[in-house]
Amino acid sequence: MESIAFIATSWASGVNAYLTLLILGVAGRYGWADTPASLQQGWVIIAAAIAFAVEFVVDKVPLLDSAWDAAHTVVRPIVGGLSGVAIAGASLGKPQAFIAAAALALTGHATKATSRLAINMSPEPFTNIIASVAEDGIVAGLVPLAIAYPRISAVVGLVMAGVGVCVALLLLKIARKGWRRVRGWAGGGAG
Repeated sequence: MESIAFIATSWASGVNAYLTLLILGVAGRYGWADTPASLQQGWVIIAAAIAFAVEFVVDKVPLLDSAWDAAHTVVRPIVGGLSGVAIAGASLGKPQAFIAAAALALTGHATKATSRLAINMSPEPFTNIIASVAEDGIVAGLVPLAIAYPRISAVVGLVMAGVGVCVALLLLKIARKGWRRVRGWAGGGAG
């Protein structure tokens, strides 16, 4: 796997870290791609599959998805950073690979989290389900693209990161209102 693939996989980790790890691990384990050996270990694949299954369900429930996103504000960038080190650490240097990959994962996470908070302002649950399936679809498409065409995926990942930052900034006002609603829900009070 070319080291430049970390750009797309790191951004994808910010959207769905567990699906990203699952795809990379399974692809390497079954010989479909030369992915880092650390991601091909059985326990990593099983843990990623279980966590993905939980996230798949939680991600469809309004407000619960935003609480999950808040809890994963640290997890997704760390997973993105560590997978970035596994993919590009030898060529970029481990500290530089971690910082770059974690920053890309954070942009993916910020895009997802702010978009979901804005979507949670809608009274119906269907937009959450559609957004969740679309996010999983983007990750399920981008990670194999990174494996097969790392340079193309790097451009796509950078474009998505740039667009995501713009979207996140535009939705920040709506997202703040959504965050107050999530805090009220989590605290048991009216939001």
